[in-house]
Amino acid sequence: MKRKAAKFICLTVVLTSCLLGISGCTTVGPDYKPPQTATPTNWTSELQGGLTGNAADTNLLDRWWTVFNDPVLSDLVERARAGNLDIRQAEARVREARAQRGIAKAPLFPAVGANASASRTTASKEAGNGQTAEFYTTSLDASWELDIFGGTRRSLESATATWQASQESLRDVQVSLLAEVALNYVEVRSYQELLSITESNALIRAETYDITRWRREAGLTTQLDEDQAKQSLEQVRAQLPTLRTSLAQAKYRLAILLGQPPGALHDLLAEQQPVPSTPVEVAVGVPADLLRRRPDVRTAERKLAAQTAQIGVAKAQLYPSFSLTGTLGLESLEYANLYSASARAAQGLAKAAWTLFDGGSIRQNIKLQTAKQEEALSYYENTVLNALKDVESALVAYANEQTRRDSLAAAMTAGRSAFELARFQYNSGLVSFQTVLDTQQSLLSTQDQLAVSQAKVTSNLIGLYKSLGGGWTPSNAVPVAAKQTASSK
Repeated sequence: MKRKAAKFICLTVVLTSCLLGISGCTTVGPDYKPPQTATPTNWTSELQGGLTGNAADTNLLDRWWTVFNDPVLSDLVERARAGNLDIRQAEARVREARAQRGIAKAPLFPAVGANASASRTTASKEAGNGQTAEFYTTSLDASWELDIFGGTRRSLESATATWQASQESLRDVQVSLLAEVALNYVEVRSYQELLSITESNALIRAETYDITRWRREAGLTTQLDEDQAKQSLEQVRAQLPTLRTSLAQAKYRLAILLGQPPGALHDLLAEQQPVPSTPVEVAVGVPADLLRRRPDVRTAERKLAAQTAQIGVAKAQLYPSFSLTGTLGLESLEYANLYSASARAAQGLAKAAWTLFDGGSIRQNIKLQTAKQEEALSYYENTVLNALKDVESALVAYANEQTRRDSLAAAMTAGRSAFELARFQYNSGLVSFQTVLDTQQSLLSTQDQLAVSQAKVTSNLIGLYKSLGGGWTPSNAVPVAAKQTASSK
């Protein structure tokens, strides 16, 4: 009897060793390889307006908002990074994904539990002998499903890639957030500039109205000129409430981005400041740098890796599963004898299970996961194309808006000269009052357009930095090409 038990134990050890050896080298499903995406060697847009194809300064891209040399903007960006609620949500999603990875990793190790029980039973005298029986047990239970065909390891690989994708999504949220903070700040300064221009024009038109009224009282002009001057003045004054409303709303939006109540930035932004000016030269690098930098591209690549591993998880269901369970404990009818040598008990079980027929469910699941992998690949490729489009569009917008701004600046200089000349000639009786109104209205329109264009140039540069994936520090990030090795460990 003892020999049979010894043979059984030896056979179990040998079988387990073989199974462990197989599990260490067999992993069904495709091994992930990062997609090789062809990118242009250079940007198709002509680089002008201070743009160069030189390699972008990584440290500068990490903190691109510092190129504007605006302390208030830098302060707002740092406060947004610390207090924005979207950032906090993304950080929570990273923790969720990390916990899911821990759950996926747990089945690689045996599960061990402890049990203890005590029972006392008294039989009835009618149905039994009326005696009382006691039973005491304590045991350690262990179970382990062997990962022979790599299904659990593929699941861990998928969970690891998903965790890494959540990290990249966090960086993507940060890139978008910092750009939105800067854009809203530029909007605040732009409305302040427009408000100042409109208030100045209101004062000029009030002066023109007073001159016209005096001339009418002196009999040098008609009531028509006075009414037209009054109409022009009130039209400009009517723009002021709208601009003040837009300015206040821009401040409110900016405060929300910082995770603060709408009126929290009133004192900080009360003083008018100019729109931040752009640097003379901006290096944008080459398209290949974009794929390594853009968090949304990196997120799509990690999601593709996660879905590729799911094919292996599905394929593992085609093969048998093997598990080992065992119990080592103590059993006794008396508590006093529970810890004696004679109370020892043990049980071991090796189990194999194999689904022979399921109506094709497993194979259909493999097809499902394969289709999802193809979808993820197409999504990644589309993300790359959109990233390239974003940069090309930002390059064109930034360069062309500078040209428009320069033309508007020249037009405003000419418009101011024309208005002064028209007003002088009107006072001399050489031109009609309508000429004054026309030149004055044209000047105001040009001033507004120039202020908007100046803000647009800065906004377009912010959009360019966003499209290049600026605003996060990649020093602690795992390179995309190297993540497959890390995820398989």
